[in-house]
Amino acid sequence: MFAILLGAPGAGKGTQAQLLMKKYGIPQISTGDMLRSEVAQGTALGKQLHEIMTRGDLVPDALIMQIVEKRLQAPDCFNGFILDGFPRTIPQAEELSKFLKYKMHIDITVVDISVQDDVIIDRLANRRVCGTCKKVYSLTVNPPIVDGKCDRCDGELKHRADDQVETIRKRLNVYHDNTAPLIRFYRNKKLLHRVNGLQKVDDVFRDVEKCFNMNKNAKEGYTTGRAVVEAPMN
Repeated sequence: MFAILLGAPGAGKGTQAQLLMKKYGIPQISTGDMLRSEVAQGTALGKQLHEIMTRGDLVPDALIMQIVEKRLQAPDCFNGFILDGFPRTIPQAEELSKFLKYKMHIDITVVDISVQDDVIIDRLANRRVCGTCKKVYSLTVNPPIVDGKCDRCDGELKHRADDQVETIRKRLNVYHDNTAPLIRFYRNKKLLHRVNGLQKVDDVFRDVEKCFNMNKNAKEGYTTGRAVVEAPMN
């Protein structure tokens, strides 16, 4: 399985990527995690990235592509991977398509997890992440047993700088300006599937899995219930 998960910040891409990784035994490639790791190391690059991310701006395409291409050539990616939140711009998507065609010779499935902005703002403003094991909590949906402490490892829960309300609004504006056009890009390539991200996590996962099994020549597909899965268009 080779997958790209699209969607605004807070749409649930990371959660779905974790579920896919656990079931299929393939790595989740999160540019956000890679960038935050660089920041945590305190390198010169990390300091530069910290300033960009705190403002809610996008990291330059050339830098992102360098990081991603190196990661995708690691041995654990040979049998599949899940790109979580990448690509974020049309130039990134174009460069990724070239790389996958000429370096890896693979077909990829693209799933857009669709969630409205007001829901995303509420989700991210209430998100807390363990500084040690990276487990994610929601203060409204799955709060920790002990306030401020991780249930799994007792690590300190952090409210990320890019999850502050004003930064979230900026990130959403950047997303709509730069990333949302990817939906058209992949639809034109007959690769796009869209899933309703407002459902329960397990229901979203069910529909994400359906995207990988749908006939790529189908014009439309619908799931049962409230979720709609949009298949590639001829």
